[in-house]
Amino acid sequence: MDHRAVAIVPSSNLDASEAFYRRLNFTVVSDYGHYRILEDGRGGHLHLTHLAGWPRNIEDNPFGLYLYVDDVDAMAEAVRDLVIEPGAPHAKPWGTYEFSVSDPSGLLVRIGRVIE
Repeated sequence: MDHRAVAIVPSSNLDASEAFYRRLNFTVVSDYGHYRILEDGRGGHLHLTHLAGWPRNIEDNPFGLYLYVDDVDAMAEAVRDLVIEPGAPHAKPWGTYEFSVSDPSGLLVRIGRVIE
C-alpha cells in the first residue's frame, strides 16, 4: 500500500462541488450520498463530505488545497473563467508556477507545479 494524504473537503452542495472538481479532471469513483470520493487518474484523490450551511459566509472559508499538475497552462485554460488573479498563471517567489480558483464553498484551490 502506498502512503498519501487526502483532503476531506466540506461542501453544502455536493453536486456543485463535484461539477467544479470535474473541471479540474477529477471523477467520482465512490458515491455514498453525503460523501463522495474523487480521483484524477494520476494519483490525486479528494473526498467531498456534505456539511449543511458550510461555510456560513463563503468569504470566511479558511481552508485551501494545492493541486500539483504537469500542464499548468492547459488546466488554467480549462477553468479560465474561474481564475482569480488576472493573467495567471504566474511564477511565484516561492518557486512555483501557479494560479488560483475558488470552489463553490469558497475553498482556495491553487494549481501549479514546482519551477525547475
